[in-house]
Amino acid sequence: MLSKHPDLCKFPHGHSRKIEFVIETASLDKNEMVCDFKVLKEAMDDYLKSFDHAMCVNTNDPNFKQLKETYGPQIIAFKGKDPTTEIIAKTIFDEARKRLAAYAADKNARYPVVNAIRLVSVRVWETSSSWAEYAE
Repeated sequence: MLSKHPDLCKFPHGHSRKIEFVIETASLDKNEMVCDFKVLKEAMDDYLKSFDHAMCVNTNDPNFKQLKETYGPQIIAFKGKDPTTEIIAKTIFDEARKRLAAYAADKNARYPVVNAIRLVSVRVWETSSSWAEYAE
């Protein structure tokens, strides 16, 4: 729900989003990889699943409190911001950066990250032809 939107996007609606991560490193590991893609899956899967069948809502939306009370964890709060695809891309970027660093530091990780990896960008596809990308 985009409470600031002048058109239909201000009403509850959904998207089937696709997320792309771009990561880099100075050198490849012994398997000729930046890191195994399963690192991303293990680090991000539960977080990204929290968006499934959930509604992202600006906390300033007049219906936020009632929605949160009614639907609990299925309402994802965006503090004072509309959950545009651009904002969601930044939110996922920030979370991915933290989670990837924690995964890389875990000596017991199933898929070791032997080289320093850097998250370059996160691209969130809203539709097959519309996307937003966040990079630092």
